[in-house]
Amino acid sequence: QLQASGGGLVQAGGSLRLSCAASGITFSRYHMAWFRQAPGKEREFVSTINWILSTYYADSVKGRFAIARDNAKNTVYLQMNSLKPEDTAVYYCAAADRTTVVQTVASGYRYWGQGTLVTVSS
Repeated sequence: QLQASGGGLVQAGGSLRLSCAASGITFSRYHMAWFRQAPGKEREFVSTINWILSTYYADSVKGRFAIARDNAKNTVYLQMNSLKPEDTAVYYCAAADRTTVVQTVASGYRYWGQGTLVTVSS
């Protein structure tokens, strides 16, 4: 089970930190990722941190967002800085088995959190 939190309303240029707490899985053996879905759009990849701590970001958030994980707390974080109105979306955390090769596609992720809404006002 994945439980996401930390969303909210923020002005453009502001920051938020999302958290996702995992339970029921051996967290350290999973790739963890964040995806987002804006109204009327498809779910899109945001960032991933794999089980050996390599990270990858979508071009749209590179340099502004940072993903991290704390295996002792079974938690993955997404620090979002310099937020833009186009970052407004429901953000989902997801977990994929460490054998998953392609880590930027939603279909590769087995477990999903319930989503947390991020709204960036202009």
